[in-house]
Amino acid sequence: MKVSYHGHAVVKVEANGKTILFDPFISDNGNTDLNADQVEPDVILLTHGHNDHVGDTFEIAERTNAQIVAPFELATYLGNKGLNAHPMHIGGGHEFDFGHVKFTQAFHGSAYTEEDGTIVYTGMPTGILLTIDGKTIFHAGDTGLFSDMKLIGERNDIDLAFLPIGDNFTMGPEDALTAAEWLQAKQVVPVHYNTFDLINQDGEGFASQVKPGTGRALQPGEVIEL
Repeated sequence: MKVSYHGHAVVKVEANGKTILFDPFISDNGNTDLNADQVEPDVILLTHGHNDHVGDTFEIAERTNAQIVAPFELATYLGNKGLNAHPMHIGGGHEFDFGHVKFTQAFHGSAYTEEDGTIVYTGMPTGILLTIDGKTIFHAGDTGLFSDMKLIGERNDIDLAFLPIGDNFTMGPEDALTAAEWLQAKQVVPVHYNTFDLINQDGEGFASQVKPGTGRALQPGEVIEL
């Protein structure tokens, strides 16, 4: 299984002949190595409805007919636009042909802003646990620190966790270090930083402070094999 980071909160998982893309914010992402016109995901997993996470979902899904998995309100909104969207919600899990997905809570907001400025409420923000062939990846989405991360860590054997460190809109590095401790993941990768001036952070510095041997700051396009 290959797991790669592509700037902001974009993560790609390649396993069992399937390509799964988390939060494909590509076209307006100055830190990504991807081209929205060239990615070919089978599945798009969305943590919440903010534009810097939904990103290029519309264009990619229309072109590839990728299956979208998203929180209920966001999935309904996308389904009403003619996209192939499977609705889920916090605490719920489902076995797909590509792996098992479970949505966790996250403390943030969730709304999509249309081109004319209209704001569409898209339900609760989430984190996502993806399990394939006994390996579990946790994408925390956009969130502040919350104590139930201890429970997520206790109940799941997490091989790789992606945690936001940008501060201002999400956890900053200090809170993310606590999250990493509670989640007990075998590897921890910082995300959601350095895309905009407001969220500039030292990813390498964060990774060096995580439990020795577990923190790793990835460059866009860099791959971890599980």
